[in-house]
Amino acid sequence: MKFLSSETYGGETYRLLPFRFRRLPWDLDRVIVSSAAGQWAFLKHDALSRCIHRDHPSARTLDDLESIGVLERTPSKHTFAPILSQMRTRLARLPAGPALHLFVVSLRCDHSCSYCQVSRQSTDAQQFDMSEITATQAVERLFDWPSRTLTVEFQGGEPLLSFSRVKQIVEAVEIRNLAERRDVRFVIASTLHHLDDEKLEFCKAHGVQLSTSLDGPADLHDLNRPLPTRDSYARTMEGIAKARAALGHDAVAALTTLTRASLSRPEAIIDEYVRQGFTSIFLRPLSPYGFARRTQARSSYSVSEFLAFYRRALKHLVKINDQGTYIEETYAALILRMLLTPQAHGYVDLRSPTGAGLGAIVYNYDGKVYPSDEARMLAAMGDDTFCLGTVDQGPSEWYASPAMRTILANGVAESTPACTDCAYLPYCGSDPVDSYARSGDPLAHRPSSAFCQRQMGMFDLLVELLDQGDATTRRVLESWAFRLPASEFLPYSAGVP
Repeated sequence: MKFLSSETYGGETYRLLPFRFRRLPWDLDRVIVSSAAGQWAFLKHDALSRCIHRDHPSARTLDDLESIGVLERTPSKHTFAPILSQMRTRLARLPAGPALHLFVVSLRCDHSCSYCQVSRQSTDAQQFDMSEITATQAVERLFDWPSRTLTVEFQGGEPLLSFSRVKQIVEAVEIRNLAERRDVRFVIASTLHHLDDEKLEFCKAHGVQLSTSLDGPADLHDLNRPLPTRDSYARTMEGIAKARAALGHDAVAALTTLTRASLSRPEAIIDEYVRQGFTSIFLRPLSPYGFARRTQARSSYSVSEFLAFYRRALKHLVKINDQGTYIEETYAALILRMLLTPQAHGYVDLRSPTGAGLGAIVYNYDGKVYPSDEARMLAAMGDDTFCLGTVDQGPSEWYASPAMRTILANGVAESTPACTDCAYLPYCGSDPVDSYARSGDPLAHRPSSAFCQRQMGMFDLLVELLDQGDATTRRVLESWAFRLPASEFLPYSAGVP
C-alpha cells in the first residue's frame, strides 16, 4: 500500500492515494494496479515507477490512475467521498450481521463420500438429530440479528432424514416473521435421494429451494459419492427430476466437489451440467476437514494441478457459451463481478473483515454455535477452538467469546502481513478458521498457504484472460459478471498506458 504526499512536477500537482500493485506473471514489464476501493487498471511498470518518482509521467498515465482513484491532481479541492462511497458499497453487508444461518438438523447420512467434511453417522443413529427445544432456541437466535435478509439453510448429514425438524423450523420462522417482516429464504442442501411427494408438497407451499451435489457423469459421481447400492447418480437424477417437476426448473441448484479422479475430466463434468440444464457450475476444490483429510492421500492434489484443471474448464465453458448456451462457473463469476462492477457480494469466503461469524452462523444439532461450517467441521474432528457458545445464549455472549475474539483479531486482510500489499486484496477475503485448520495458526503465513496460492492463481488466471484472451473469451467473462448472454456484450478491453 502506497500513500505519498503531493508534489508539483512540470506545472502539475498531484498526490498518490493508497494503492497496491502486482507484476503480471505473463508479462513482467507490466503491472495490475488497484485502488483502496477496488478499481484497477493495467500499467507499464516503468510508467508506474515514473509516476511514483515524479519522473516525467505521461498525461495518459496520470489520467488513468486518476480515473481509478489512485491519484488526485487538486489536493486542495479533493474529497475522499467517491473512494469512501465505493468502499462503503463493498462493505454494505457488515453492519447488518450474519445473513446466512445454517441449521444442522442431523448428522445421519447413507453416503460414504471420500471427501466428506463432517463426521457422518448411520441412518438409524437418531441421537445425532437436532432436538425440538434446540430448534426452537435456534429460531429465536435467528431473529436476534438485525439483517433484513436472512437465508436459512438446512445442512447435515442428510437433512431430509430429519424432515420433521426442517418443517418445525420453517413453520416457526414463518410465524415469527409475520411480525418481523424480514426477507427470508429457505434452502435444503441434500442428496435428494429421500424426496417424496409429501416433502415436495411442503417445499412448494413454503418456497423452499434445494441444493444438491452432482460430481459429473454417472461413473465419476458414483466413484466420488458411493452408496452400497451403487446407484448414487441414478437416484440423484431421479431426485432432480422430481424436484423440478414439483417446484420448477430453477428451484434446484448443484455443485461439484473435485477429487483427483475429477481433474482429468473437466469437459465431461461441464457437459454433464449442460445436459442436465444447469446454468451454473461451482468447481469446488477439496477442503482440509473431516473424511477429506483422512483420505487425502488418494483424493487430494496440488494447487498447480487444480489450476491446470481450472484453466481447461474455463476454456471449455467459454466454448459452450460462445455456441449459445449460457453456463457460468460460480466462483469465477463472483470474482469477475468484483473486478468489473461496483456490486457488493455476500459470499462468506471472500469477505474482509472475515465472513466467519460476521456473515454466517451455524446452529449445530447438539445446540452448539459456530461462526462457519468450517469451524463446525473442525469441531467434528475433535477441535472445538471456534465454538462461540450455545443456542440458549445470544449474539452478545458469542461475540465476547475467546473464539470470536481470535477470529476478529486475525480476520482482517487489510492488517494481515503480505495480504496488506496484495493487488487483489479488495476482491479477496480472510479466513482465520481455514488458516488454523491447515497450519494450527489463525494468522500463519498466508502467501505460503494453499488457500492463498489457489486464490492468487485464480485471480491471475481471470485477469490474464481479460488481458490476453481473444474477443470471445473476454465477451463471455464479461457476460458472467452481468449475468447476461455473451451475445449482448462487446469484448472487454483495458488500456495499457
